[in-house]
Amino acid sequence: MSSTKEAWGSRLGLILAMAGNSVGLGNFLRFPVQAINNGGGTFIIPYLVCFVLMGIPLLWIEWSMGRFGGRHGHHSTPFILNSMSSKPIWKYIGVFGIFTNIAVAAYYCYIESWTLSYAIHSIKGTFSSLSQSSIALFFDDYINLSTSFLGIPSEAVFFFIICVVINTYILSKGLAGIEKVAKIGMPLLILFGIFLAFKGLTIGTTAVSEQFPLANAWDGLNYLWTPQYDSLLRPGIWLAAAGQIFFTLSVGMGTIHCYAAYVKSKDDIALNATTAGFTNEFVEIVLGSLIVIPIAAGYFGLDWIKEHMSFGMAFQTMPFLFNQWGAVLASVAGVFWFGLLFFAGITSSLAMGTPWMGFMSDEFGWNKIKGAISFGLMVLALGLPCVLFYKYGYFEQYDYWAGTVSLVIFALAETILFAWIFGLTKGWKEITTGADMTVPTIFKFIIKYITPVLLIGVFLGALITPVNNNWIDAFSYLTTNGSWPFDGQSLILQITNTEKYHALSLATDPQAIELIKKEIFYSNLARTVLLLLFIGITALVYFAHKRRSKSI
Repeated sequence: MSSTKEAWGSRLGLILAMAGNSVGLGNFLRFPVQAINNGGGTFIIPYLVCFVLMGIPLLWIEWSMGRFGGRHGHHSTPFILNSMSSKPIWKYIGVFGIFTNIAVAAYYCYIESWTLSYAIHSIKGTFSSLSQSSIALFFDDYINLSTSFLGIPSEAVFFFIICVVINTYILSKGLAGIEKVAKIGMPLLILFGIFLAFKGLTIGTTAVSEQFPLANAWDGLNYLWTPQYDSLLRPGIWLAAAGQIFFTLSVGMGTIHCYAAYVKSKDDIALNATTAGFTNEFVEIVLGSLIVIPIAAGYFGLDWIKEHMSFGMAFQTMPFLFNQWGAVLASVAGVFWFGLLFFAGITSSLAMGTPWMGFMSDEFGWNKIKGAISFGLMVLALGLPCVLFYKYGYFEQYDYWAGTVSLVIFALAETILFAWIFGLTKGWKEITTGADMTVPTIFKFIIKYITPVLLIGVFLGALITPVNNNWIDAFSYLTTNGSWPFDGQSLILQITNTEKYHALSLATDPQAIELIKKEIFYSNLARTVLLLLFIGITALVYFAHKRRSKSI
């Protein structure tokens, strides 16, 4: 076991790094989509409730588990969890805390590379004379590997490799490199966001066109902040809100444990965790809602947003909207927007490298450079298929299994370990030791009962998602027809590729049949790769355990 002496250089650096870990692409891309698709203001109420009942408790749990493990010389989840229970199974459950980060980084760095590429294209003025449809086509060509950069074919591959190299280099500097990026990237991210939010708020009705005569930027904000109280009874909205809180805080990944493992044994974690959490919420709720939604509403109107709001708007629509501000300001706005997304992405992807590096340092004595390079090579090898086979759904399989299902399983398991096996008496002591704030005792009850129930709800919601996420109609259908109407995105149908096989059975066009067959093949290939990765990390944990046993 390594006796690493790495530590955070300052409290500010730690908080910014933790906030950077949470603040990611989902704050600006996923949150607006979830909010618009789930009733705007109706979504915000359960979102804030879930932040208090699930988000904050999970942050405290993971920070305290990480500090506890670090005190015993552990800097990754397998042996952090193992130190909290005498049952050997927990170190293998801790494998999720390494597996998830490597698998997510493989496709996350690809999205991150889009933002780097688009920032450079904004400087070059690539989008300045393009129509909205042409910009959308540019994105399609980009992900289908049809564009080149300075004569280099397959621009997407080029920028993905560059992005992996940047991450690897920074990680090779250890915590000092991560802290430096956080201290630069987070303030710039907020500065860029404030500029774009100001522009969004000042559009008003000045962008009204003949095609969209009712366009009004404030309509988008009114929709987002005006609740429809009768819709609060829809379970789907609560599950969506819980899911967004879960993913935006980066809980259930193992990165928070790893960062907190380098905190001194008597240092505060309660206030630090709360500060990092609220920083993330400020970025998501304030900046995340004040850029895409009002700017798009200002030009296209609220009805257009409700119909077209999607993850791809950031790349397919925003450059066109920036062009309406004139050539110079369009270039500045493009750099700010994609620069903001890049900093949000890289502060998160850097965190994903630390659990692997901490584990290999502790158990096999690897130095920072060796750990960083090995992580970079794994991300490159696992991520290249996401780039090359994006159109066949390879990317989506990584996102679903590693970026969704794996997180929920691990968060539920660690909450049960912390509250019920390690014991809430000891757990509460870990949370409050050295605390620079008074932690309300009501959270003892919340952590032990409410948070696990919410996590079970999120898991069940993913497992048996009904058609259109309409739970009320689904229960009605169950009582009248005796069966449950599964949505194609439900875990049960995802496992069996049911939707793809159904589409294959209905297809008549030879090209469509060939495409579906490839989607099935690459979906199964991606799952196999993920399974082998998990097995490989599990084997490493087993060998590390044997090494420890021999050294005793």
